[in-house]
Parts: sequence; structure tokens; C-alpha cells
Amino acid sequence: MLSRVYCASTIGVDARLIEVEINISGGLPKYFLVGLPDRAISESRDRIEAALKNAGAAFPRGRITVNLAPANLPKEGSSFDLPIALSLLAASRQVHPGKLSRSLVLGELALDGKLRRVKGVLPIAVEAKNQGMKYLVVPYENAQEAAVVEGINVLAFKNLIEVIEWVKDNNAFNPVTVDLEKVFGNNGQFEVLDFSDVKGQENVKRALEVAAAGGHNLIMVGPPGSGKTMMARRIPTILPPLTLDEALETTKIHSVAGILSPGMALVTQRPFRSPHHTVSDVALVGGGTIPMPGEISMAHNGVLFLDELPEFKRSALEVMRQPLEDGIVSISRARMSVIYPSRIMLVASMNPSPAGDWYDPSDPDSVTPMQMQRYLGKVSGPMLDRIDLHIEVEKVGFEELSAKAKGESSVSIRKRVIKARNIQSQRFLGVNHVHCNAQMNTRMARKVCRLDDNSKAMMKKAMSTLGLSARAYDRILKVARTIADLDYSEQIKSYHIAEAIQYRTLDRDGWLG
Repeated sequence: MLSRVYCASTIGVDARLIEVEINISGGLPKYFLVGLPDRAISESRDRIEAALKNAGAAFPRGRITVNLAPANLPKEGSSFDLPIALSLLAASRQVHPGKLSRSLVLGELALDGKLRRVKGVLPIAVEAKNQGMKYLVVPYENAQEAAVVEGINVLAFKNLIEVIEWVKDNNAFNPVTVDLEKVFGNNGQFEVLDFSDVKGQENVKRALEVAAAGGHNLIMVGPPGSGKTMMARRIPTILPPLTLDEALETTKIHSVAGILSPGMALVTQRPFRSPHHTVSDVALVGGGTIPMPGEISMAHNGVLFLDELPEFKRSALEVMRQPLEDGIVSISRARMSVIYPSRIMLVASMNPSPAGDWYDPSDPDSVTPMQMQRYLGKVSGPMLDRIDLHIEVEKVGFEELSAKAKGESSVSIRKRVIKARNIQSQRFLGVNHVHCNAQMNTRMARKVCRLDDNSKAMMKKAMSTLGLSARAYDRILKVARTIADLDYSEQIKSYHIAEAIQYRTLDRDGWLG
């Protein structure tokens, strides 16, 4: 007998409907699984057989053919266990397939029949709604994530027995609902990290405020112990709260990557990702046989922090250049191409020399010029051109460290950042994929960032003195526009340009001396 149960597979941050077709015919017992399954799906037979027996059902005998359609699309993951099990029961007439024809089913089976959580549930729930499914059957731990999507009945079960009872109409199960307003109630609330903990470093905190207000990439250069990492970890506390659309987009990526916490409905705080410098190219940008998102995509709508930037592999940094420019990662394979969003705020830090402290060529105990050149050469000029703000971070003195007075809180800084972002939101209203100054293209930057004569003269002098590239020129314009927004000024003034120029430290000759 033939049966059909619907499942889904993720492709990038979207999902594709999959039909689990099973045909049972006479003959010697044999089990065939076709349709480009991965190793986890190919091993599902033994899990399913044990789960069915422990749930009081029988694993059918005969020649069993399981087809995952469309057959030319690679499938991966353990979420096919439950749909295959239910299709087997329907094909062997142990359950009536009535409800299954209107349902999309997901779930990994334990040997005792327990349902384990799977990844990619949010984009699959969106696809189930788009396909007009009445029910979405998921493991209990995925319930909140799936219920974020309105317009479909999400049914969450703890084990296979409950699912079978529901299919047989022996028990009624109420759909899971989520109160999005309640979920978003703690959006952007940080209890541990706060900029008030940072002693001194007022000039650095000002630069971080500018970066947050415009969504600009930045790099901090300073000796160990100067507070670079401490301040970087507090940047999300001054960024604007996620909008609902941003939260859904971010949650999709985290769901596909399998890093969403059990029972979590939405990602409500901006991500902060800090990969180790030994990270591979694929782990940083994404890829694999079946493409998966990398760190740069998992930081989408948030912060990607690269501590000790020169320690990262040159190839890993270079492969980030295009995603930083375009805001997307495109991964092409022989059988598929996927696109992951990567609209991030890149924050990097580095020591000013291999020895850790500021380079002094007159010090006989300092590193050699060759060692310095080799150290700085690990970060290419094109990569630095994509970083808007270069900030020097000095060590904090004893007087500032021992002072009892606290610095300005993240809440206060965030209020100014949100006001500046609101100005930018109005400016870019109706412009696709541009929400802040850092996301402007060259043409838009030249149109929005108009300079008066004094500002033009200052820019001309800076270009000739510092030898700035065309990309650096555009970066200065964008940063100056953000500084003007923080100043509630429609016109970019010469002092806005002056402050933006001082954030191009690494473009200057002798910055290490």
C-alpha cells in the first residue's frame, strides 16, 4: 500500500516542502531509502523500528521503499524520523491517513519513542503556512519557536504515542500559542553588562557611540589590559532594540544553525558572536557539503567581534570582504546555491605590535621593523578600508581605575543612539536594504552627505596628507553624517568632518610611533 506524509527541508533561511512517500509490497523483507538522504536520515531505520515497537506499534514487513521527493534535492537532518514512522503506520494501515494529508510533520525519534527537538523549525513553519497546511506537528521543545508563525495550528508532542493517539482521534490536543508582546517584553534588556562599568576611556566610548549610531564597522588598537574586549562586549547594550522583522530574520538563521535555545520563541536581543582566531574559513563565512550559516551570518543584525585580528588566518579575513560589502553570503555548490544574510557590525581589536605595547623604533628592546611589517601585513589594506572607525585605546591610569564615580550608563548612551537611528530611518524610508548610514552605497553617500566649502577644503587636505583611498573617503563621509545625526544637524559641519577624519588612525603614516 502507498502512503504520503509531508515534511520539509531547509535551504538557506527558507524551507522546501518534502513528500515522504512509502510503498509496501510483498516479498522478502527489504528496506530501501531513496531521494538523496544524508547519513542521519539513512540511519533512521533502526531508530524508527525501536521507537514503533516501544510505542506499541508494529514495524511493517515486506519490501519497503521510502522516497523523499523531490528526489534531486539533498536532504539532511534527523527531522525525517517522525514523518517516516507515521507514513509507515499509514501504509501498513495501523492508522488512518486522514489528518496526515493536511499536516506537516517534524521530529527526531529516540529509541523509546520520545520526540527530540530539531533545527530549522521557524522557516519550516513559514513554509507550512504558505503551503496551506492545517497542522504543524513538532516536538514539544520546538513548540514556542513554531508558534511564532500565525495562521497554522501548531501541535507539540512529547513522544510517538501521543502523536499516534492524535492521528487516531483518541485524544484532543490544543494548538500552541505565543504572546509576541510578552516575548518582546524583555527586548534589549541587559542585566549584567553596562558601560557604566568602564572606567575612563571617554574618547573610546564616544567612538563606540558613533559606530553604534550609524552601524559602522570599527577596530580598536591598544595594548593588552586596556579594556578593548570589555568595551566590545558592551556594544550590544547601546544598539537599538531588534524590530520584529529583524528578530524573525535572526531567529531563522539561529534555527537553521541549530543554536536556538530549547523553548525559545524568538531571538530578542542583538547577537554577539566572538569566534576564536583559529576559526576556519567555512566556520566563519559558512559552507559545507550542505551549506550552513557561518559566524558572520549568525551575527546578522548584531555584532561580530574578532579579538586579536592579526591572529586570524589571512584567508579567513579576505573571504569576509564581499559579505561585509554586500550584506549577504552566497554559497554555491554543484546541486544548490544558498544565500545567507550577513548584515553585521564588525568590531575588531588588535595589539599595536607583536610585543603587545606601542612600537618604539628607538627602543633597542622593541621588535624589529621586519617583525612589525610581518605583523601588520596579516591584515590587508582592502580589509581595513571596509572598517569605518580606527580607534586608539590607551591603558587606564590608577586614578581613573580607583575612582568611585561610575561612567555613563548604557541606557543613556542608547537613547542618543536610538534618536540618531530614527533620523536615519526617516532618511532612508522606502529604500530597500538601507536602514542606517553604514549601509549606504557610494552614490547614496555622495547624495546624502553634501559638504560645504569649509568641509570640502578639510577633506581635500586630509586626502592629500593621509593618502586616503576612494573607499576611505566614502567611509569618512558616512561617519561624518552619523556624527551630524547625533548632533541633530541636517548639514555636515567642518567639525563633524574633523572628528570623522581622526577615526582613520590606521591610514596615517607613523601611527605606531
